[in-house]
Amino acid sequence: MHKIIISLILILSMLFLSSCSLGGSRTEMLNNDSDDKKADDRLKEVIEALEKQDKDALKAIFSKQALNDAEDFDGSMDYLFDFFQGDVDTWEKSSGPTVFKSNNHGHKKKEVKSYYYVTTDKQKYFFLLRDYPMDTDYPDNVGLYMLLVVKADDREKIYDGDQKILYDGDQKISHAGIYIPLE
Repeated sequence: MHKIIISLILILSMLFLSSCSLGGSRTEMLNNDSDDKKADDRLKEVIEALEKQDKDALKAIFSKQALNDAEDFDGSMDYLFDFFQGDVDTWEKSSGPTVFKSNNHGHKKKEVKSYYYVTTDKQKYFFLLRDYPMDTDYPDNVGLYMLLVVKADDREKIYDGDQKILYDGDQKISHAGIYIPLE
């Protein structure tokens, strides 16, 4: 009798541990943790470049496609260095990241949108990062595509369709490069 109970416990344990549908896939859970960490790491890269006023380092974070699509990237970068005041005290995730993945017969693409509050000794800011860590068909897309920065008090305005920042009514607007809409 004890052998049957032990055998049943072992069989149920093996089924539970090998099941992908119970509690979500372990691989999926690990990937989500990885997406969080990669989004945090991307923000840290941006903050480090801002603190050092390192234009080359900031530019290197962006994808070739973003640099091509952006209107006056260098001017926007100069403006960001003037806009972002103080030394960073803390940063915290606002929400996300939001991850969109596609795999069409081995053609993989991933978009990660992450949202943060960054507090300096002078101001609190809201950062929205739109990153493409993977695009097997178009490697020029890999990298940060958009960095939107506003004062934290203006965060809600970026989603207001009447402000025409991220939405025009209910139509999504795409921006490339560095975008500081409310100054």
